[in-house]
Amino acid sequence: MDENNDIALRGVRYAQDQFSEVVTQAEEFVREKPGQSLLIALLAGFILNRLPIGRLFAGLVRLLMFALKPALLLYGATKVYEVIQEEE
Repeated sequence: MDENNDIALRGVRYAQDQFSEVVTQAEEFVREKPGQSLLIALLAGFILNRLPIGRLFAGLVRLLMFALKPALLLYGATKVYEVIQEEE
């Protein structure tokens, strides 16, 4: 168990180091080329604004809510069955 914990901690540290390295590189790029950075940010914002992310997320939520009702019914039925089996 301790070995799994150690592996997980090393993984988290590695991810933190990689993330901080990427952030440092991005900061250096922005300081060296502020105009190009602004243009890239505007272009990325425009593209993200045009993507139907909101509609996709709403559709996913609707699908999950649709699937949740039968799942809850099935879960409740199995719990009732377990209770009946325990009483016998």
